[in-house]
Amino acid sequence: MPVSLFLVALFIPWIFKVGSLALSPYRLVLVATFIPCLLAWLSGKAGRIRAADILLFLYCAWATVSLIANHGVGASFQTAGILLIETVGPYLMARCYIRNVGTFREMIRLLFLMVAILLPFAILEAIANRDVIMDLFSTVLPTHVIAITEPRWGLRRVQTVFEHPILHGVVCGSILALVFAVLGDRKSTSKKWLMTGVVAVTTFLCFSSGPLTAIAAQGMLLCWNWFLRDNKNRWKLLWAMVFAAYVFVSMASNQTVPEFFITHFAFDQLSAGYRVLIWNFGTESVMNHPIFGVGLGEWDRPSWMPPSIDMFWLIHAVYYGLPGGILMMAAFLSNAFSVGYAKGLDEETGRYKTAYVIALTGLFMVGWTVHFWNTTYVLVMFLMGAGTFFLDTATEQDAPRSGRRASGQASDPGRARRRT
Repeated sequence: MPVSLFLVALFIPWIFKVGSLALSPYRLVLVATFIPCLLAWLSGKAGRIRAADILLFLYCAWATVSLIANHGVGASFQTAGILLIETVGPYLMARCYIRNVGTFREMIRLLFLMVAILLPFAILEAIANRDVIMDLFSTVLPTHVIAITEPRWGLRRVQTVFEHPILHGVVCGSILALVFAVLGDRKSTSKKWLMTGVVAVTTFLCFSSGPLTAIAAQGMLLCWNWFLRDNKNRWKLLWAMVFAAYVFVSMASNQTVPEFFITHFAFDQLSAGYRVLIWNFGTESVMNHPIFGVGLGEWDRPSWMPPSIDMFWLIHAVYYGLPGGILMMAAFLSNAFSVGYAKGLDEETGRYKTAYVIALTGLFMVGWTVHFWNTTYVLVMFLMGAGTFFLDTATEQDAPRSGRRASGQASDPGRARRRT
């Protein structure tokens, strides 16, 4: 129930204030569930404590220190509290409630349902140049401001219930691999492709290069996994190709690898050029303030340059110094690699694990051209925690089988059949 409330709340764009604190439906759910989830995690009900768990707590702690160093205790209290709730809260919720293949599949089913509901509204918004669903929500309570963006191909870039079209694309596109490989696993081929198409079309209508690159990457990785399914070294081969491409770009291009990636995967050169400026001046700002960053203050850039930093993997280092940036990336990569190298899973769970890591890969890639905030940020934190059960499942399936029932079935009906 808490997970269902949280996931539905992500798609409700209402905003209301209590004093100086802006609240939204998903924040209310996170506030209500934070302490119970924290206690469950501490008691071991969410499985073993993992490296990513500790790294996220350390990230929040360092961010708090950075905020205090830059702005003092009084001005930092509210921001640090919200950061803790929105970083650790959704992560621990997923750790506590997504504990087996059954709950993992139901999570994806609900996310797919929400994306499917958005599709007709997204088509209408793109054609009619009006955010109908946001207008409907705004008749009840205040909502996000309608974003003003340039049309692409004669159509409006849809934002539906999110703050910006690019966030619409990130949220909807984040589940493409999961819908195809997990939700579509027990469906006919036509239904599997139909569901995947719903996600792809809904995402595409954001007309933003970052999310579209992410779903393209997910699609290519799914194809790679299928075509080379009989090759046990297929992922090692892919890593070798990635490394070779990195070396080639480094040697043959007059751009750095991040600049090359940014400029070659953007809809227009203006957008690409601006992101290159963000990378160049952002990294310079990090080097100027390497320990505590700039907090909520102005980061180092030319006066004519807008303040937004459209780069999730850079912004933490700009705000909270190198320790903040390293801790956030380490938490994400620690989780992704730990799950990716998990052994001892049955065939079905192994397929789902692969789809999960592919989905995380898409998020990692889009994070270099997009900043995740509010709804998108908490969803990313939730998805980080949602796959940790693969590690506990692998541990359990590798454990001694003493005490198992004669039938060979796991005692938990939601858990996949263990090997005999």
